[in-house]
Amino acid sequence: MISSFDLRIEVEALQELDSYDIPHDYDLTTEDPERLLEAAVEAVADSSSAIIDEQVFDIYRCLLKHADAVSGSVMSKLLDSISSGLLAELEATMRDVELGDQQSYMAHKTPLELYAFLLQWFVTAAEKVKATEDDAPPPAAATKGRRGRGGKAGAERGAGRGAASKKNESWTWQDQIPATLGLIVKVLRLQTQRIWTTTAEREDFIKTITRPAYHVAENEQYMKKSDIKLWVYKVICLSVKHHGQSFAVHINIIQFLTFFEHLSEPMAECLTVLAGEYDHAQVGDEILRDIAGKTFNAQDSKGPRAFARFLVKFAELAPRAILKQLSLLLDQLDSESYPMRQALVEVIGSIITELSNTSTDNDNSKTAQKQISGLFDLLLERTLDISSYVRTKLLQVLAKMCDLKPKFPKQRLAITSAAIAALADKGATVRKTAAALLVKLLETHPYRTHGGMLQLDVWQAEYQDVCKELEKIEGKIGNAVEKPEGEEEEEEEEEQEDDEEEEGGGEEGESGRKKKSKKSKVKKEDSMDVDTEPEDNEDEESDEEDEDEDDAKMAVNEDDENATPKKKPKKKKKHAKLKPRKSQLNVAAVTEEQAVLAGLEGQELQLMKLRKKYFVEGLAFIRQIENAMEPMGLLLGSKNKLEVAEAIEFFKVAHDYEFESAKVGIRKMLHLIWVKDNNNSGPAEEAKEGKGVRQKLLDCYRGLYFEAIEGLQPKEQVSRIAKNLVERTYETTLAELTSLEEMMRIMSEEEQIHQDVISKLWQIYSSKQNIPSQQRRGAIIILGMLALGRRSVLSDRVDTLLKVGLGPLGKADLTLARYTCVALQRLNGSAKKVKGSLLDKTMRIEMTNPIFRKLQDAVNHPCRSREWFGFAEQVINTVYALGEHPDVFCNELIKKFTIKAFTPRAPKPAVPKPNNEPPETDPDAMAEDHPGDFTQNSLDTATQDSTPGTQQGDKEKDVGDAFELSQLLFIVGHVAIKQIVFLELVEREWKRQKDEKQAAEKLAAKAKGTDKASKDGEELDQVAGNAEDEIGDRVAGVRETEMLYGTDSLLAMYGPMVVHICGSPHKFKSPTLRAAATLSFSKFLCVSSQFCDQNHRLLFKILETSKDANIRSNIVIALGDVAV
Repeated sequence: MISSFDLRIEVEALQELDSYDIPHDYDLTTEDPERLLEAAVEAVADSSSAIIDEQVFDIYRCLLKHADAVSGSVMSKLLDSISSGLLAELEATMRDVELGDQQSYMAHKTPLELYAFLLQWFVTAAEKVKATEDDAPPPAAATKGRRGRGGKAGAERGAGRGAASKKNESWTWQDQIPATLGLIVKVLRLQTQRIWTTTAEREDFIKTITRPAYHVAENEQYMKKSDIKLWVYKVICLSVKHHGQSFAVHINIIQFLTFFEHLSEPMAECLTVLAGEYDHAQVGDEILRDIAGKTFNAQDSKGPRAFARFLVKFAELAPRAILKQLSLLLDQLDSESYPMRQALVEVIGSIITELSNTSTDNDNSKTAQKQISGLFDLLLERTLDISSYVRTKLLQVLAKMCDLKPKFPKQRLAITSAAIAALADKGATVRKTAAALLVKLLETHPYRTHGGMLQLDVWQAEYQDVCKELEKIEGKIGNAVEKPEGEEEEEEEEEQEDDEEEEGGGEEGESGRKKKSKKSKVKKEDSMDVDTEPEDNEDEESDEEDEDEDDAKMAVNEDDENATPKKKPKKKKKHAKLKPRKSQLNVAAVTEEQAVLAGLEGQELQLMKLRKKYFVEGLAFIRQIENAMEPMGLLLGSKNKLEVAEAIEFFKVAHDYEFESAKVGIRKMLHLIWVKDNNNSGPAEEAKEGKGVRQKLLDCYRGLYFEAIEGLQPKEQVSRIAKNLVERTYETTLAELTSLEEMMRIMSEEEQIHQDVISKLWQIYSSKQNIPSQQRRGAIIILGMLALGRRSVLSDRVDTLLKVGLGPLGKADLTLARYTCVALQRLNGSAKKVKGSLLDKTMRIEMTNPIFRKLQDAVNHPCRSREWFGFAEQVINTVYALGEHPDVFCNELIKKFTIKAFTPRAPKPAVPKPNNEPPETDPDAMAEDHPGDFTQNSLDTATQDSTPGTQQGDKEKDVGDAFELSQLLFIVGHVAIKQIVFLELVEREWKRQKDEKQAAEKLAAKAKGTDKASKDGEELDQVAGNAEDEIGDRVAGVRETEMLYGTDSLLAMYGPMVVHICGSPHKFKSPTLRAAATLSFSKFLCVSSQFCDQNHRLLFKILETSKDANIRSNIVIALGDVAV
């Protein structure tokens, strides 16, 4: 029998397990562990007090000491025996304690200590057990009460269950943890002070019996199981509640937070349970005070992070407990460790959430409002934190604040300012979070007067109306002079005016308001009921002091037109009231004012002031968002995809709320269609973002313009979408049209544009009504873009294109004709050339097709508009894109314009106008081409190589139209550059035919078995050069020597003419002619290297001397092509 057992010494001895002495130790290499355990199990089953038998106790200790050599099935039986014996002993002890027999229940002291010792040892030893395939799963530890000393029955049942189990299942300690902890909980319900009379012994027993719970908590995998976690909480809470373990739990939790990062949130949950279910908050308070006094190093990341997570979780679960210690915790805002500063930011956010959701009496509400105001100030100070992580966390917390039911108008304006400032932060994550915060502020804004829309002009007009109405009311009241009955009201008005004057001084006005009279306070309390007005004031704060502060803040943002007229009349009224003495009272005025006051409804004046304040705040918010548009537009060009996505979302939301300047951002983001979604982003970023930038952009545009909205009929939906598509082309630059074209191509390929919408666009284009030219142009632009993805959009309506775009409407509107030509170019398909491939999948049309006849008629139609040049360029592009022999068309075109330019014209006689009226101008004349702007030039000099001997003596016959000559030179130059491209296509087709022919010959030779002859041919090609080189050399020779120097070349006639015109600006003074000649000259330089070598210096001379910015910019662009 064990006569004495010192629990503390035995537990400490386990620290050195190898030197732990067991009197009756067994060698498990020679002894069968199961046989040894069976003897001990039988003894404990017969009587739980048998544990005090030294041999039985030593068997348990021996097995636990050598647990690494014991199988799982033996450990299962061991745990079941210990649990059953402890439960039986516990039940016996409780019965004896209830009977009050001290001698009886004191006898249970040693057995309980032995069982507690064994159970603690088992928990630490269980980790060493290696389960085998032959081991059966253990029975659950006994937790149900048994009659008498029913340990034997429990053990037999456990053994029976183990024997009946499958042999291939392995034993795991994790499955036994909930039952074991449940047994410990039962032990903790024992009245230990009756058995252990000294505090030290009782402390030793409680620490021993609770140690398994702490050991289990140290394992992260165990704490992921909710049932295990809840039992750990119960053990800790009961030890504090019934056994005075507050200090021990405090120490253990601090150690957990220091060394076990995974316990941060579970320990916060445990303290919440302790305070909520067990009414013991002191431990949590002590831990918070301990954390508040700690100093964290900036280099230490793990420790502060664990404490930070604990604080954040505890603040979520018990914000009131944190609030009590907040004054101490705020010192951590100056901590070197940024995770602690992050945690304090989140803690403050949780406290604000708690205070705002708590509805209490009026006095407590005022206190809560002051606390919330102070906490918001603390948060906003963190915008200057040196760590971008803290600034990011702050913006995230502020975004959560936007979802609260109270809207805090004053604080929201400060938050908006902070978010806008953060858009210029150097940290990309901060900028992205700031953009997300602005989106949240827009989505949750409290200004719902106009259906939530935030149009600046509408709000300004409404604000003006409110101000005028308020002035009328104040004017009626202010017309009366002093009267004895109205002295109190007059004093209040004077004090309010003083407050308004003080508001310009910021915080000084707040101190002045504290000195108001009691009567003024009564008036404030009466005015609180106005906050219940359902229309505009439901979100206003009821505290008059906050109202005054809001007015002070917002007054700065008012326009001078709105703010100035309102204070001056008040001051005049005030001085007018002070001048008369009581002996000079106007009785009639007093009577009149009393009648006016009686006619006013109870709180109409106060209501109007609140409405004014409401509109002042709304306008301030709108102006703030308007100011955010420019920095937000810069984010669209960021390299960080998450930033760009948030900026897109912001402009979409701002557009939904009808911000006028949001349209600029919507148009600017169009260029993001070229962003590749797989650039510079890992899987984590893609998963977080959900969509790439391009897809986000497409979704944005689709949601804004192309998706159906509720409440419209199908016909109206089609008209709305078609209208939106057409409007995308208004006032656009070339770059914007190019980006829009790519978007339309993608949407057309994905068939996201309904056929009914396409039909509507055709209807707009071919409408016979006198619709705005912009609409017709926009329709054909969009149709041409959609044809890039689906050729069928245009192929079935070619006749319409020719009838409208190249008919009378097109001739009257050359821009419409130009875009019609662009659309016609889509008929050849949009298949991209594969690098290295000789295949040309474009479609070619015979030159007898009506398309080319219509193009010829349209471009030859007399016209003096500057738009003609753009139209002519697209005509030539269309011919070279569609025609089989575009050179035939262009040959005829050049000849006709040459005849037109050089046909002598009889000078018109000058008819004198009465009253010295100026001569009539040609309505089609260009702005820079004055009537009669003819260029006198010696044509024989310009064309001396081709037309010698044509010199005229009469100068009047030597006159040509500068505009017609400009048209000719423009056509010649553009045909030259397009002919080069066409020659490359001819070369590629020539090579393709040659390859097909050679491939056919090889197949034929293979069939005849003449492989040797083909190999000889290949060797000959390698020596003498293959056919492809010959083709390339021949085409290059055509380009270099024949196009501009050939005897039969049409373009060769115009080379010297272009050089002469460009080199003689003093002779040819028409700006249009000089611009067209310079453009053609630049294109000629790209055709032939010989021509370039001879004349390129002239191009630099023009660049140096020309005063026309357009000419210089064209030359700069041309130099890039010439260099190639």
